[in-house]
Amino acid sequence: MSAAIPSHAFEQYTIAFYNLENFFDVINDPNILDDDFTEFGRNEWTPHRYQKKLNRISDCISKIGFEETGKLPVLIGIAEVENKKVIKELLSQPKLSHQNYNFIHYNSPDERGIDVALIYNEDLFTVQHSAPINIELIEENGTKDYTRDILYVKGKLAGMPLDIYVNHWPSRRDGAEETNHKRVEVAKKLIAHINKNDPEKKRYSNTHETHDSHNVIILGDFNDDPENDSIKNVIIPQGFKNVTAPLKTFYRGTLNHQFKWNLFDQIIISQSLENDIPKSLYFSKANIFDDIMLRQWKGKYRGQPSRTFVGRRYKGGYSDHFPVYSVFRRN
Repeated sequence: MSAAIPSHAFEQYTIAFYNLENFFDVINDPNILDDDFTEFGRNEWTPHRYQKKLNRISDCISKIGFEETGKLPVLIGIAEVENKKVIKELLSQPKLSHQNYNFIHYNSPDERGIDVALIYNEDLFTVQHSAPINIELIEENGTKDYTRDILYVKGKLAGMPLDIYVNHWPSRRDGAEETNHKRVEVAKKLIAHINKNDPEKKRYSNTHETHDSHNVIILGDFNDDPENDSIKNVIIPQGFKNVTAPLKTFYRGTLNHQFKWNLFDQIIISQSLENDIPKSLYFSKANIFDDIMLRQWKGKYRGQPSRTFVGRRYKGGYSDHFPVYSVFRRN
């Protein structure tokens, strides 16, 4: 029997998503609701606490997918970042500064000032175009409800054309059923944008050559599980596969609410990325990065994400979400 080929022998790349849980700097911005995250604000967000957050998040990112590929992620979608400053300072941390990382970020109309962004390795990913997709929802009383933009990035990953959409959909704060229509509406707006860029539906096929395929990766915090309407009934039938859906179990997810696991953080790929075309990149595996270092290790919340805050209580952890990631290999 021949020995298995070691994983590191393949040309492969990790693409990840991580909700960073209120990743604010310590400076008060008068244009957004960030007063709690200042030194004398409700959360006593001191430079020391901010630096600890930078250290922890950078340490986590440096380990996502490393066991499989021996390399840091090539693309990382992130959510709940306040501004460009925090991303620059994150990328300057020792665990990440040796990588040729850059990022794309746009300020969104979210009243709390938390946005999405995409970190990318400039040596491996070439940006051709980027833009925010503004999401404007109308409440029943006719008022506008602004939520986070979707970040759209078009580029080439190791020569392969790729469209990336980084998402952070409306929360369930007012109830899952009561807010379901908002996430369904955002999903429809996303599909409309994808259809505009792919009118010939080339993402449905895994038979096109690399240069002629339309490859799409949708990732983010959807505030919905894989079985909910927005994902299952709006996104998936449009030529997509949810590669993270099988990871959700009774005992596993990316966040935990009232001792119940959810998988709000997901990676969804176009059917074109499951292929055996020579020299093309193809989807290999997906996982939740829920290493023991990211977990609470004692007490009744043992095993759940080690959070920065629980309510107003500072815990000094990483985030209230675990990251998800997918590995792509070259045929």
